[in-house]
Amino acid sequence: MAINTAPNRVVQWATGNIGTKSLRELIEHPTLSLVGVYVHSRQKAGADAGELCGIGPIGVMATSNIDDVIALGPDCVVYMPAALDVDEVCRLLAAGINIVTTRGEFHHPDSMDPELRTAVEAACRTGQASIHSTGSSPGFSTEALPLVVTSIQRRLDKLTIDEYADLSSRNSPELLFGIMGFGQAPAEFNDARLEHARTSFGPSMQQTADALGLTLDSIEAGGEIGVATKDVEIAAGTIKKGSVAAQRISANGMRNGKPLITFRANWYCTNDFDADWDLLSTGWRITVEGDAPLQIDIKFPIALEDMAATTPGYTANRAVNAVPYVCAAPAGIRTTADLPQIIARLG
Repeated sequence: MAINTAPNRVVQWATGNIGTKSLRELIEHPTLSLVGVYVHSRQKAGADAGELCGIGPIGVMATSNIDDVIALGPDCVVYMPAALDVDEVCRLLAAGINIVTTRGEFHHPDSMDPELRTAVEAACRTGQASIHSTGSSPGFSTEALPLVVTSIQRRLDKLTIDEYADLSSRNSPELLFGIMGFGQAPAEFNDARLEHARTSFGPSMQQTADALGLTLDSIEAGGEIGVATKDVEIAAGTIKKGSVAAQRISANGMRNGKPLITFRANWYCTNDFDADWDLLSTGWRITVEGDAPLQIDIKFPIALEDMAATTPGYTANRAVNAVPYVCAAPAGIRTTADLPQIIARLG
């Protein structure tokens, strides 16, 4: 795949936590040229892109109108909204605009909703454009790393991806207590959390298995919780004694009746809980059981108080680095296995 050496003209779509980091990196990238910003808030429309990410004006103004984005004729949109809008995506693709996104709907075409896949592939054909989902997790941890560590195997018995996140310094009450279920009574912690693991990480695991020629039969969810042994104060509020303080939820890619690829999220708000889990600090552990066994620990060497400022880059940066590769790819829904190894251009 030939990568265009001319600067790719790029639009940042949405400026939330991850999008703001992406916007700054696009502005400062040596071979990308930011030509526009799409925002959902009317208050942000008309604002300078540089001021939206804290680096001062650069002369590129934000818009809340998709027609303005299409009129710019960019090579790529870095698409990072909180929710997928299929009509938006299809309009961009049909207009010949490639998309790199941190949305998770496009990791594995064969497991996508059939109507969504049909609409998106038709738009890709019309515009001769491509779309690619990536990020840190799923993405880097569930695709890029596994494809590297299995490259020295000739037999794979099992691949386990453990993700660890100490959330004690995350000042997001709605996320932790409302969405993730921390602080709830154990009986209230329901199957929705298990379904989150299956739907969020399953397609990425299926893509990796397909790339290895080991198609999965199904994705099954599982999990367990740890309850607080005492009242604990965290940045988001109070975890009461006896309430959910830790959760370990997993998506298991089954082949021939047993797990072949497992993604297991070990998320916790304190170490004072009643389960005996082997926890790393925030990061990943990749365990390969095969004819060349491996175990690799990847830790984030960041103080807890610096996590909120640093971690958006783990998701945003891979999307930014993928732009030239997606622009050069054939039209369609492109996976990590379809693209060359993504190499960052740092200077």
